[in-house]
Amino acid sequence: MSKLLSPPTTFFGRLKYLGPGFILSAAIVGSGELIATTALGAKAGFVVFWLIILSCLVKVALQLEFGKNAIYTGTFIMHNFNHLPGLRLGKAHWSIWLWLSLQGLKLLQVGGIVGGVAIVLNMAFPIISVNFWAIISVLITSFWVYKGNYGPVEKGSLVMIILFTVVILISLFSLQWTPYAIHWPQIESGLQFSLPTALVATAFGAFGITGVGGDEIMYYNYWCIEKGYAAYTGPNDGSEEWSERAKGWFRVMYLDAVLSMVVYTIVTAAFYLLGAAVLHSGGTVPEGYEMVETLSRIFTASLGPWAKNIFLIGAFFVLYSTLFTAAASWARVWADAFGQIGWVPFDSSAAQRKSIAIFSWVLPIAWCLLFLFFQAPVMMVILGGIATSVLLLLVVYVSLVFRYRELPVTLKPSTAYDVFFWISVLSILFVSGYGIVQIM
Repeated sequence: MSKLLSPPTTFFGRLKYLGPGFILSAAIVGSGELIATTALGAKAGFVVFWLIILSCLVKVALQLEFGKNAIYTGTFIMHNFNHLPGLRLGKAHWSIWLWLSLQGLKLLQVGGIVGGVAIVLNMAFPIISVNFWAIISVLITSFWVYKGNYGPVEKGSLVMIILFTVVILISLFSLQWTPYAIHWPQIESGLQFSLPTALVATAFGAFGITGVGGDEIMYYNYWCIEKGYAAYTGPNDGSEEWSERAKGWFRVMYLDAVLSMVVYTIVTAAFYLLGAAVLHSGGTVPEGYEMVETLSRIFTASLGPWAKNIFLIGAFFVLYSTLFTAAASWARVWADAFGQIGWVPFDSSAAQRKSIAIFSWVLPIAWCLLFLFFQAPVMMVILGGIATSVLLLLVVYVSLVFRYRELPVTLKPSTAYDVFFWISVLSILFVSGYGIVQIM
């Protein structure tokens, strides 16, 4: 039965078909915002506020290219990586092997998220140890994701986004009635485009992990397909009707991506400002098992001691949203990648479901084991952020191929879009390249 569907033409009509961006927003806010962004604010104060805002704004153009690629191809991203021009090693394109080489640090990153979730739950229910909470968290997550399809992931992400956004904005506004109130000269100092050498490594990791990262950009392909954008557009038959449907679903996807960008930019900015105002002034930086206790000062300083419980609720949903969406997203991209390499079957719908189900258990268990071994969630997340910045360079390359080699000529975007696209590309290349040079 045909799934072709004419795209909605009104703003409110398009709102009904949003969703993939919710999942990305839920994935982004845990490690990037609560941990890396706040830690950077605690170390740097307001001085690199500009970098945090830039990291949220400049990557969305690459996300749009990946989303468009999902719509006009209807195939998963690792399959599309495997059809890029260039060197192949065995069955797989070099880009897949590069992605795989970065996954050690990426596993550490989500292991840090598991630790964050466990620490929050231990603070709320100390009768159960942190390590045991970590095990419980991943088992529940795996079970939830194991049988879950797109619908539960989208709805769960939306609920968690609403909860943590409300809590963090209440905290930021309440800060203005405390000794930690933020004033315009402080914000202005953070918009001067300066980057102290001592902060390069931390800022580099934060740039990669805040806003939409290389991982989330790749995941967007799967969620756009599962939402139905590609099926509604249909295979490219060269007709004008297909081009019009594709352009219409592009516009829906644009709205989805831009609105999610607005959400995670606001939340990211709020976390950074709270870290800079409260933690930097006291000289405290979130580390180790004390991470959540230190971060809770953001809330107790702005709302009072009673607000620690509110913080724990907000922190749980912020961190768990990333754990939950990472489990669902990673299971798809890992199964796809391993299928392209030839390590698992991924050539039919049944094989895809089976492989995704297996990874929905294997990956969370690996994250849990890494946390139990290292016990250093902040360090684990920052290291993952550095890998994400390197992954962004790969995403830039693939985006350029998608835009100038793969995109059907009938879907060519406007000049204004291309200008924004190139601003994004050059900004990412500059910041990532600068960071790599400084670290080396």
